[in-house]
Amino acid sequence: MKKLKLVQQIVEEGVVAVLRGETPDEVVEMAEQAIEGGIKVIEVTMTVPFALQAIERLAKKYSSTTSDPSKYAIIGVGTVLDPETARAGILSGSEFVVSPTLNPGTVALCNRYRIPVMPGVMTIQEIQHALELGVDVVKLFPGNLYSPAMIKAIKGPLPQANVMPTGGVSLSNLGEWIKAGAVAVGIGSDLTADAVKSGDYSLVAKKAAQYIEAYRAAKA
Repeated sequence: MKKLKLVQQIVEEGVVAVLRGETPDEVVEMAEQAIEGGIKVIEVTMTVPFALQAIERLAKKYSSTTSDPSKYAIIGVGTVLDPETARAGILSGSEFVVSPTLNPGTVALCNRYRIPVMPGVMTIQEIQHALELGVDVVKLFPGNLYSPAMIKAIKGPLPQANVMPTGGVSLSNLGEWIKAGAVAVGIGSDLTADAVKSGDYSLVAKKAAQYIEAYRAAKA
């Protein structure tokens, strides 16, 4: 049941912060600021040096089962290319796994341990394959190659598909993606670019709050 609850929580939160950085400390700071700003689903990518250290620290501090809002967050691992990396992320505390591509072995491992997995897809064929493997949410990636109209195109033959665009989602188009039928969106560099450039990581919290406001407005 935990897997089903986690999928529901991720969809209800609606915005996933996709975090990349130069060090674990930098990514943890980004994550804490994003959570402070209201984004409660955090994806730490495996392109971060010593990414598992950041995941472990965040998983120890935050929990998807706590009743304390200040300590509530769902921590996951991203840019997972293979089952071995997925398992390492899970053992470090990741509660969900995100991949840039559809790797059947990674999906099988996540299903074995009842961990939500969101593989990257680009075609109807890939989405159908993902559904056959038991995937609950597919990541439309890179999202900047498509417009929100792609969701409608997917929903034509595959109305049962739950699609989360990632890459190219911004404050200006988030509402279009949600209204088109996206179950959630992944936010990458736009969330953190100003903070990294200025060194003021409180800007992540401010941008996160803007994204949450935009998401809630689109849902309303």
